[in-house]
Amino acid sequence: MTITKAIIPVAGWGTRRLPITKAIEKCMLPIGNRPIVDYVVQDCIQAGITDIYFVVSEESTQIRAYYGDNRALNKYLEDKGKAEMLQQIAPPTGTTFHYVVQPSGGKYGTAVPVALAAEYVADNESVVVLMGDDFLYNKDGSSEVARLLAGTPEGQNGILGVIVPENDTTIARYGFIETNENSELIRIVEHPDLEPEKFIKNVSKYVLNSTMVDAIKSYVEEEKMEGEYGIFDPFERILTQGEIMKVIPAIGAYLDGGTLEGWLHANNAVAGKA
Repeated sequence: MTITKAIIPVAGWGTRRLPITKAIEKCMLPIGNRPIVDYVVQDCIQAGITDIYFVVSEESTQIRAYYGDNRALNKYLEDKGKAEMLQQIAPPTGTTFHYVVQPSGGKYGTAVPVALAAEYVADNESVVVLMGDDFLYNKDGSSEVARLLAGTPEGQNGILGVIVPENDTTIARYGFIETNENSELIRIVEHPDLEPEKFIKNVSKYVLNSTMVDAIKSYVEEEKMEGEYGIFDPFERILTQGEIMKVIPAIGAYLDGGTLEGWLHANNAVAGKA
């Protein structure tokens, strides 16, 4: 499946990581010498994505700076005889970054960033949607996004599923992906009362076709008295109308910087100590 666009939501204060996120955007928290979001971006680039739409907060500046060109730093490195380091800080070539602002006082929920970027998805076009504060890590450098694209039939929808080991204590924080015998999504169950024997965790990595994107946009345009606009609601609506979402097993290790424990584990994993 040929897809060239990705939507990466990175708005929000990251309240689970306060006080550090008072000064550092949550997607910019470092894993090794790179921000969390760059692992997502590099995975996308490796899979052939050429246009990345970041959905950012109104106050966001750091992610723009990271993927921009720092002329002052370039000159400093050249003047100090460190020109070999310029490659480390150069913006990726062949990739265009776009920034869509999510108003801080507006509607909220996982469906909102996709709705805000929906105008950039053409009819009969599909897009990758990936959160910007977690990622799937493969020590061999292989691309999980490429795996998602390869596993999603042309024109359909896809979702990466992480099979959780029995000793995983984080299950309560994630939704359970329920599938049929053809590995197609039936629904995503948040906090299931009875834990399934094989827990397939949703980590919010999707391929969405234009039908699904339009449905998400229409859903967010509805007026609700209260509550957030979760992306699972339009998923279920469209799937009951005959659309298909293929579930593709993830191979890489799921790393999450949203909690202190997850962030420490991610750093150890990337450093080869976990």
